[in-house]
Amino acid sequence: MAAVCALALCVPLAAGASTPKRVLLRISFPEGFSSRQMVDRVAAVRRIAIAKRHITPRLTAAAYARALATTKPPAAFRRYMNGSRIEGFLFPSLYAFGPSSSAASLIGLQLAAFQREWRHVGPIDANANPYQVLIVASMVEREAAVANERPLIASVIYNRLAQRMPLGIDATLRYGLGIPGTKALTKSELADPTPYNTRLHAGLPPTPIGNPGLPSIEAAAHPASTDYLYYVRIPGTVTHYFTADYADFCAHVAEYGYAGC
Repeated sequence: MAAVCALALCVPLAAGASTPKRVLLRISFPEGFSSRQMVDRVAAVRRIAIAKRHITPRLTAAAYARALATTKPPAAFRRYMNGSRIEGFLFPSLYAFGPSSSAASLIGLQLAAFQREWRHVGPIDANANPYQVLIVASMVEREAAVANERPLIASVIYNRLAQRMPLGIDATLRYGLGIPGTKALTKSELADPTPYNTRLHAGLPPTPIGNPGLPSIEAAAHPASTDYLYYVRIPGTVTHYFTADYADFCAHVAEYGYAGC
């Protein structure tokens, strides 16, 4: 007896039977999505499959969330980690799955894609901590809107780390407190002692704050060589002004109409 197999689905066929048409569903995870956002995306795709394709997938948001909590990160990174969260390793891409595909099988595809893409990054400094590179990449993904700024933002992060300066990246705080980018941060939130508050705590946040794409990983692994310590977004654009001088930074902050230093 023959069989037809798809992702997590194997259907035996009786002799002489015609091969059934394989049903495929697709889910897209954009670069920078956090695992929480991926859970929400799984729920949305499932609703669409039920409403428009009249298919009820085995994959659910709850099952995906449970699998995230129990799946181990890639073995090569574990010795660099204090915990076992797989945030950062869920490679963002378009994935196909079948009606009977499990949450674990989808996460397995994401981890396999991460390990495949990581091999394209090329050699990193022998003294570098690859997990820290991934954490930096997740911040670069959130901060950079144009490709040529990724290595520059990575350089600012590393320069500030070298001088033991707080990074002051609000995206880390938003991640730690679960606050979307569309909501303004309050004074009490800005003062929250979460370890993801890089205004208060020097050093990197404990984990990646999302799942970066390959360009951001490459930027974090191979940052630009600069002395920059500050950047500020230029109004009306998605680009930034970079400088090594605090007074110059403050002057541009005032010029652009932002709150003073």
